[in-house]
Amino acid sequence: MHGFLLIDKPENWTSHDVVAYLRGALKIKKIGHAGTLDPFATGLLVVAIAREATKRLDEFKGMPKTYVTTLQFGATTDTYDKTGEITRTARDFTLDKVQLTKTLESFIGKQLQIPPMYSAKKVQGKKLYELARKGIEIERKPSEIEIFDIKLLQTTDTTATIEVSCSTGTYIRTLCQDIGQKLGLGAYCESLRRIKIGNFSVDKAIHPKEISKDNIERSILTNV
Repeated sequence: MHGFLLIDKPENWTSHDVVAYLRGALKIKKIGHAGTLDPFATGLLVVAIAREATKRLDEFKGMPKTYVTTLQFGATTDTYDKTGEITRTARDFTLDKVQLTKTLESFIGKQLQIPPMYSAKKVQGKKLYELARKGIEIERKPSEIEIFDIKLLQTTDTTATIEVSCSTGTYIRTLCQDIGQKLGLGAYCESLRRIKIGNFSVDKAIHPKEISKDNIERSILTNV
């Protein structure tokens, strides 16, 4: 039995938690995933089952991704998301929808993005988040990314929910931080959900606990 599972990763699970759970549930050691999601994030995680499938994980890692994220304006955090410590707040601000729309449009296209300190990216053999937890901040080289499209889905007085289609390697938390900075309001990522990887959609994904040895044949994709 080998192939791929489309998993809807729950909030507060790490991507490794999903793999570890499935290893135990299926009694299969060789399982991997194509692209980490932050623990607070939810959504599509492509999981490879058995060696024949794990050899092909890089095919998925390079595919474009689509996310839905909600930005909380008026504050920034050290992690660029809701799990971090607030580092700055803005008082008595107004979220101008016209200005917001123009700002979002300005981020479409190829650009350089600096990875956040609270990330699993390795610099000189060390994961950035390990340094960040020690209060160490180091210079990070920007990476070229591309934002293919940004759609404004909903706004409130202090938040905006957007859909972002982007190249692999894009940090949505950093995008939220940069949008808030450009507006002069500050912002952090309040919620994050990955809804697509290439042509694969979260609509066909299932919770990891729905998978067992008895029903895996109904969910595994073998002709990918």
